[in-house]
Amino acid sequence: MRGRTLDNAFVILDEAQNTTHNQMKMFLTRMGKNAKFIINGDPGQVDLPKRQISGLKEAMLTLKDINGIAFVHFDDKDIIRHRLVKNIILAYTNLEEGMTEPNENV
Repeated sequence: MRGRTLDNAFVILDEAQNTTHNQMKMFLTRMGKNAKFIINGDPGQVDLPKRQISGLKEAMLTLKDINGIAFVHFDDKDIIRHRLVKNIILAYTNLEEGMTEPNENV
């Protein structure tokens, strides 16, 4: 993508939680005239090495006060998969927040 300008484009970056700082910056700076960029990802599902910050997380912090950039956050009320997925996500959230211990007898 280096050297490219995306004019008159609608561009979607999916799984952005796995971008690096350099990848996110490169992507965001490709925006040309009449372009719309949609970036989505789950900051809770980063697959980068432990010491590498997610480009998505960094962008959310860095760009939050820039006029013309908006963020939409979803939660468990927005889950439309199998009815059990909501309960599974809530159970893991509780575990990760230290509210419960996993059952070792499973």
